[in-house]
Amino acid sequence: MHKRPEEILNHLDRWGFDKTYTCWVWHGECQDEASVCNSATNVCEGRSTNEGDRLEEMLHLVEEKFDEDPSKFESLLNDSEKPLYKGCTEYTKLSSLIRLYNVKAGNGLTYVSFDMILEVFKDMLPDDNVLPCRTYEAKKSLSVMGLPYEKIHACPNDCMLYRDENESLHCCSVCNASRYKKEEGRVPPKVLWYFPLIPKFKRLFSNAGDGEKLTWHFDGLEDDGILKHPADSPQWEFIEGKFPKFAKEKRNLRLALSTDGFNPFVSLSSTYSTWPIVLITYNLSPTLCMKRRYMMLSLLISGPRQPGNDIDVYLAPLIDDLKMLWETSVEVFDAHRNEKFNLKAMLFCTIQDFPAYGNLSGCTVYGEAACPICMEQFKGQWLYGS
Repeated sequence: MHKRPEEILNHLDRWGFDKTYTCWVWHGECQDEASVCNSATNVCEGRSTNEGDRLEEMLHLVEEKFDEDPSKFESLLNDSEKPLYKGCTEYTKLSSLIRLYNVKAGNGLTYVSFDMILEVFKDMLPDDNVLPCRTYEAKKSLSVMGLPYEKIHACPNDCMLYRDENESLHCCSVCNASRYKKEEGRVPPKVLWYFPLIPKFKRLFSNAGDGEKLTWHFDGLEDDGILKHPADSPQWEFIEGKFPKFAKEKRNLRLALSTDGFNPFVSLSSTYSTWPIVLITYNLSPTLCMKRRYMMLSLLISGPRQPGNDIDVYLAPLIDDLKMLWETSVEVFDAHRNEKFNLKAMLFCTIQDFPAYGNLSGCTVYGEAACPICMEQFKGQWLYGS
C-alpha cells in the first residue's frame, strides 16, 4: 500500500538527523557545554524552547517572501499581535501555535494526538480564545512561514519526471506508461518531493548568527596539523587552488550530498522504500555541520521500490539548482555584514554506503571489477564452494 509523503516526513521529523551525533567532540574541537544535546529530554541546553520569544526575529526572516503578496504577511502579523484570549499578555495566537507545534515535531506526535491536545487546550482556555482545534487549521496558519516545496510527478518506472518541457504530458515519453492511476483518476502513482535550495540559503544568511557561522572554515579554522574537518584535507586545498575566484569569497558554500534508502514504517514485510537526499554545509564547524538545523533535506524519493541506478532522474531538479549556484550565482543578503553579495555553491563530496555509491556514481560495485578506484586494473578473484 502506498504511504503518504506527509507520513514519511513526520517519521523523518520524529527521528531527527542529528541524533547520530549527540556529542561530537573527538575531532580536535573544544566541547561547548551549551551546544551538547540532552538525549534524555531531546532538548539542547542553552537553546530556548519558547519560540514565541523569538517571534520578532522569525517574522523578519519571512518578510522577504511576501513582496508580491503583502496580504499574507499582514495576516501573519495580525496573528502575531492577536492575544490568545482577552486579557492574555504572555501568548498570542501565532506564538502559542509555534510553541505547541514545536512540541508536536520534537516528540513525533501524530496528527490524531495533536488534534486531541488542541481540543483539550481549547476547552481549558476561556471561551473567547482563538486557538485552533484541529491540526489542519494550525498548519494552515503556519504554512505561510514555511519554505516552499514542489511535488513533481514521476514515471512509475523511473524513466522521467513531468517537469519543464514534459510537464504537460499524460504518458511517459520513454516507456509510454500512464502518468496517472487509471482507477483513481488524475492521481499520480509516484511523486517526487523537492525542497529548493536557494530559499534555504537565503534564510540562513538572513540570520546574522548563521551568517557569521558560515565563514568558520575561513575565519575560525586553526592550522594545527590535526585532520578534524574537510577543510584540512588535500582535496579542499586542491579545489581552492583550482578555483581561486570561488575561494576568494569566503561565504561561498561547500556542500556534501548524502543519501541512502530505508523503510520508514519499521515493517520488514513492507517493500516500501524511501530515499532522502540530504545536503551538509562544510562551511560550518565540526560541531555544527552535522546538526539537524543545518542538514538540509532537498529531495524525498518514495515509492514501492527503490530508484536504483535511475536515481539520476530524480536528482535533476537539485542538479539544476546546483549548476545555477556554480555558474551564475544568486544575490543574497548577509545580515551579519548588512550587505548583499553573489552567492555560489559547489558539491564538494558525497557520503553514502557502497551500494548507494554505485547508484550515484554509475560505477560497478559488484562482480570481478568492483573497486571504483582500481576498476579494470585490479580484478577480484571468485571463491568457489567445495
